[in-house]
Amino acid sequence: MDGTVQHPTATWDAMPDGNVFYRRQQLYSMPGKLPDLGDYVIAGCRNGGPLALMRDTTKLIAVGRATPAFTKAQIQIYSPAGEGLLLFSWDQGKIIRYGWSFDERLVVLNEEGVYRLYDLQGDHQQFSFGAEAAELGIVDARIHENGLVALTGSLTLLEVKGWEGGRPLALAPPGLSEPPHAWAVIPPDQNISRHVEVLLSVDATILAVDNLESVDQRLSRGPFTHVSPSPNGKLLALLTFTGLLWVVSTDFQRSLAEFDTTSVGAHGIVNQVEWCGNDAILVTWDNLALLVGPSGDTLRYLYFGTTFAVTEIDGIRVISQDVCDLIQKVPASSLSVFRPGSFSPSAILFDAWESFSRRSPKADESIRSIRHDLAAAVNECIDAAGREWEPYWQRRLLSAAKFGWGFLDLYNPTDFVAMGQALKVLNAVRFFEIGIPLTYSQYNYASPSQLVTRLTSRNLHLLALRISSFLSLKPDVVLKHWASAKLAKSKSSTEEGDDEVCRLIVDKFQTLGGGDVSYADIAKRAWEVGRAGLATKLLDHETRSSDQVPLLLAMKEDKLALIKAVDSGDTDLVYHVLLHLHKRLPLGSFFRLIEDGGERLASASRLLQVYAREQNREMLRDFYYSDDRRVESAVLSLEEASRMTDPSAVTSAVKAAHKFFSEDKDRTFEAKMTDESTRLLAFQQQLEKEADGKVTFFGLSVSETIRTCLLNGMAKKADRVKADFKVPDKRFWYLKLHALTSMRDFEALDTFARSKRSPIGYEAFVRHLLEKGHSKEASAYVLRCDAPKRVDLYVDCGDWRNAGRECKERGDKARLEQLKKKCPNSLIARELDHMIASMK
Repeated sequence: MDGTVQHPTATWDAMPDGNVFYRRQQLYSMPGKLPDLGDYVIAGCRNGGPLALMRDTTKLIAVGRATPAFTKAQIQIYSPAGEGLLLFSWDQGKIIRYGWSFDERLVVLNEEGVYRLYDLQGDHQQFSFGAEAAELGIVDARIHENGLVALTGSLTLLEVKGWEGGRPLALAPPGLSEPPHAWAVIPPDQNISRHVEVLLSVDATILAVDNLESVDQRLSRGPFTHVSPSPNGKLLALLTFTGLLWVVSTDFQRSLAEFDTTSVGAHGIVNQVEWCGNDAILVTWDNLALLVGPSGDTLRYLYFGTTFAVTEIDGIRVISQDVCDLIQKVPASSLSVFRPGSFSPSAILFDAWESFSRRSPKADESIRSIRHDLAAAVNECIDAAGREWEPYWQRRLLSAAKFGWGFLDLYNPTDFVAMGQALKVLNAVRFFEIGIPLTYSQYNYASPSQLVTRLTSRNLHLLALRISSFLSLKPDVVLKHWASAKLAKSKSSTEEGDDEVCRLIVDKFQTLGGGDVSYADIAKRAWEVGRAGLATKLLDHETRSSDQVPLLLAMKEDKLALIKAVDSGDTDLVYHVLLHLHKRLPLGSFFRLIEDGGERLASASRLLQVYAREQNREMLRDFYYSDDRRVESAVLSLEEASRMTDPSAVTSAVKAAHKFFSEDKDRTFEAKMTDESTRLLAFQQQLEKEADGKVTFFGLSVSETIRTCLLNGMAKKADRVKADFKVPDKRFWYLKLHALTSMRDFEALDTFARSKRSPIGYEAFVRHLLEKGHSKEASAYVLRCDAPKRVDLYVDCGDWRNAGRECKERGDKARLEQLKKKCPNSLIARELDHMIASMK
């Protein structure tokens, strides 16, 4: 055994009952690195996170030549190994409380309800509780990993969920008349109701407040100086003013333990009451930390000066001026392997491996004795390796496990490989220069990807990338942060400087990112720090247009944004850009941008027209006008005229169309037509006036206007329309034929037919009258039709006698006989027979 490495059991301490062991593992020795903790207000981050220190202004300090003069509150952040991570000043009013979020950001809240979230680079986001909270003032708060609860000046409670700056929600009124003696919060994820619960020490009792109600737990032991929930939210440690430590379930139904802290002989007041995992409580004074077990048994740990304890899921971290320790219950697997006198299969397996290493035959005998439990022993040795801090013991335990599985027929080595990987990562981040003392349980609880993010936030990009590669995680987060840090460091914004930084970032992304990394986020960061040229260059490498375009718009690279949107072929994206630019730019500049794009932006121009035609015709009119598109403007005016009902508006729209057509020498026909339309509309308005508004003419075609005139006894007006609009005779005769027929004015029809030779012939008269069911009147016009057609026309009219006479006059005996066969009755047949006989 290596002489410099002590046995795991050297750090173990047995509780007085002898069945439970706790161990105090020294994680780091750091003499002189931290100031006197007693002079500071401290906030510790879980999962091996950093400490934040701010000088306690209520404590007097000796002022000497070496003492800096603090004009503003300063917050210092140290790693658990005592390395300084960040120092920043606070000038936003009095700090009420500060604490850590789950993603290792420091939340600082002031008395006006303004809170900031600082990352480990000193960058921050700022949010506020709102004007009402600022007016009331914040007197106290409790910060948990995923939100905070604040106590206002009016003694009401406000909750903020998450760290996105959400609106604070008021919890049920607790009905306080003075601030509580002590209070604590059980976060939503540790509460059975999944809502935050606030425990307030008021008088002799405790009030449990959530978003629905405030419940008095009706206790009589209070008031309490410390209220401390366990990490799983199921138990509560309460310390009374008389020094009695009472452990109870959070529903106050089960009392688990009581301990009189005054009996240990400690001097001064209790500094902290914190949980060690979920099964013991650490009470601290200056120079002393007392671990109280579930049954009231205790262990004493001495320290030099003031300590600060941070509860972890599997133990408690204790930081003093000189050391950082982890106190925890000895894990079951470690106990099984290393407990003196242990005969567990894992202890026998470990002993067998040591015997084998010494080439002792005892190894075979030991393996035989645990043959049936060998798989479980192998798994326990693997787990125990994860619980050890020293690489020496990790390797020995894993070697024992490997030795054991060689005797198994079937064994899946997945757990072994995973543990080996995890330990390699954990040993790397535990190194004092990194200073993240994660345990295996915390590593699994917070996830490897969160560990990579934590390393990244410390600018430890190389280690974060190596761990990502080692664990097959995507390197996106690390590369983005590295690129942002690179931008911050490279101050030069010249063309050459931008090219160099862009090339450096692109090369790194392509080498390590596998093409999945987004350049848009980095480009945004470049733009935020005033490097617009570099941002544009980076965006050229972004493959997803949906990521490129919004940033280009924000940068006011309007034409480039539109070109990228068009090139993407995504219609929605093009519309997004067009509408954004239309809202932001003057109309002339907007249209000029599209026109100057030429063929490259032709599709954007077409899409704009489609949109404007459906949603904003005013915009479309302006667009056509600005682009000097006379024909499109004229067509648009006519389209709008077709949808209008007001006569003057319609006339104006048609006149506008005529004006646009007349300005284009290739559209003389259209100009003439629109001019005639304008004249027709004016004449129709005149006709309506003459008819006292009883007849509607406006909007009718020339033919419909003539017909309406004829139907309403305005024959002279119909003739005028014919003359003014050069209506052909044929069309006019058809119109008049149809109009007089529909009026059943057969006398006027006959007069019209005799007025002059019909340009449409007289067969049209016969056919139309027949179609309308006027066969008798139709028969009168057959005689004026062409001779060859008369017989058939008479038959169509049902006039068989005249059909027969027509045959007789023409001497067509054969046709007459045909008529006789087809005639409808015997009376007509006899008449036709006489005609046939008279032709012999």
